[in-house]
Amino acid sequence: MRSTRATSAIERLKERTGNRLYTMARTGDELFFLTEGPGLPPLCAPLELDAFVAFVNGLGPQKARRVSKLDVAFEKQLTKKP
Repeated sequence: MRSTRATSAIERLKERTGNRLYTMARTGDELFFLTEGPGLPPLCAPLELDAFVAFVNGLGPQKARRVSKLDVAFEKQLTKKP
């Protein structure tokens, strides 16, 4: 099983929170869990890849989504009534 997505999610979490000690571990059953540092208890139960990535992406402060002028205009077009 590929863990590239999980590793990328951990790196994004580290950037968002500023905590460089977050680590990921993988069990023999190919499940993932997150800790705040080596030797510390896990922050979640062992999860499958997709669930783990969703869990990690939900932690910490979220980056504001960039919105362009074209996005705003498109949203206005969608909500316009004829």
